[in-house]
This record gives sequence, structure tokens and C-alpha cells, in this order.
Amino acid sequence: MPSRTADILLVEDSPHDVELALHALRQHCAETIVHVARDGEEALDYLFCRGSFDSRPFGLPRLVLLDLKLPKVDGIEVLEAIRSDPRTNAIPVVVLTSSKEQRDIAASYRLHVNSYIQKPVNFGEFQDTVRQLGFYWLVVNETPAAS
Repeated sequence: MPSRTADILLVEDSPHDVELALHALRQHCAETIVHVARDGEEALDYLFCRGSFDSRPFGLPRLVLLDLKLPKVDGIEVLEAIRSDPRTNAIPVVVLTSSKEQRDIAASYRLHVNSYIQKPVNFGEFQDTVRQLGFYWLVVNETPAAS
């Protein structure tokens, strides 16, 4: 049986934030498959089945949680690549970042991000935010059928 495409692509370079997000998702979205990309290049390779993912069957996550301050390829460039390709431009992308800089917020919305959230610094608030994001985008939100 072929492996299922991740429900969430978590693009995050902070090991601490990855662990917090995965813990929250495991507790509240147990059936959810999460693929973690630790830099922007890995995220794009995963999405477009290239590099170390060239043998992965093409399939899209239902949600991308995207940090902006990433090594190799930054989050704005990742968002731009997602939105510029017809295969990926409808994926919901939520920026989850520590940046509150207006230029980052404006650039994200110019590229049609679905939501921009500044990461809470409090452990419990961070976990609650991720839990709510998972619930909303994977359970409540309706998406078009795959074509």
C-alpha cells in the first residue's frame, strides 16, 4: 500500500517549536500525518517531489504551516513558489512565525497567505494555537475535491 501524503507540512527550523507543534497535533489530531521540513529548500523539494523526494508520488498536504525565518530558502520565497505553481497554489498556507515585522506581514498577504500568526512565546498558548489551527484547517474547513 503506498504511503499517504502528509496532511500537514510543517516548515520549521527550530527543534523546540517542532516538538511543541508535534506534541499538540498528536494530542488533538491523532490521525494526522505531519511531515517536517527543517528549511525552505526541503519544503519545496517535498512539495514538488524533487531532490531527496524525487521518488515520492505527487500529493499535496491539506495545510502548510510555514515559518518565515528559514535556512537555505526563506519562508517568503517558499510561499511565492507555492502560489506561483498551478499544482500547489490552492494549498492553505498559514504563516506561523516569530516575526511581527510589517514588511513580512504585507509580503505574506501580497502572496495570498491564508493566515499570518505570530508564534506565542508561552508554551501553553503555542500548543493551543497549533491545536486550533489543526482543528480548523483539517476538520472545519471545506476544501475542493482533488481534480
